Amino acid sequence: MLIAHISDPHLGSPYFVPNLMNRVIVELNEMAPDVVVVSGDLTTEGYRPEYKAWLAYAERIEAPLLTVPGNHDSRNVGYVHFEDLIGPRMWSQDIQGVRIVGVDSSEPDLNEGRIGRVHYPWITKEFQQPAALKILVLHHHLLPIPGTGRERSTVMDAGDVLEVLIHAGVDVVLSGHKHVPYVWQLEDMFVANAGTVSSMRVRGHGKPCYNVLEFDGAQVRILRRFPFDPEPHQMASFAVAEAQKLPREEPMERAVTDA
Repeated sequence: MLIAHISDPHLGSPYFVPNLMNRVIVELNEMAPDVVVVSGDLTTEGYRPEYKAWLAYAERIEAPLLTVPGNHDSRNVGYVHFEDLIGPRMWSQDIQGVRIVGVDSSEPDLNEGRIGRVHYPWITKEFQQPAALKILVLHHHLLPIPGTGRERSTVMDAGDVLEVLIHAGVDVVLSGHKHVPYVWQLEDMFVANAGTVSSMRVRGHGKPCYNVLEFDGAQVRILRRFPFDPEPHQMASFAVAEAQKLPREEPMERAVTDA
């Protein structure tokens, strides 16, 4: 199975480069992934014309798209346009035995993200059924990303969310937001951040890029690809083995303490 992961195109920004987005669409259609995951910031200010500009590109991608909103998409009540034009802000899909769950981590007009306790039971329930690979998609990063300066905008309830995901047996988390690609391993879970796919708002010597996840049997490879570069760069490689999951204590909120 092949999953392409793009993030942060930022339609409406002066840093958006149409030529990059056009090239990535060509590469995606040649690659023919089973699904394309888009982890937010389709727009810059959340305005409806920006969403429609994004759709003009997205409709040319031949593979199915699974999309969550980013903090820029929820600016100026932009989440209502997301729901009108893109679809639900939280969803779950099964594709060839892979369970993919998307959650909205955006807060209107804030750069910081939050999932919220009210959504933890839903996330847990969506991952209860058996799956060969379990993937969560959100916009904000759950773990700090090196090379991005002072950390100010992770998910505000990241500790609780990470505990929920570890207990739910999630294998991979896909996120964006910081425009820097990176992979963390936390216990048995891999957290893969994607760079910006088509914006020149990058840090240092970074370049626009996107990620590709290959899943074959129990083997998973996470690759980074630069537009116009035919050679992918491996970021992580691992095997999914349920029997090797580390034993865990009960979640903190359910733990019983001595009086």
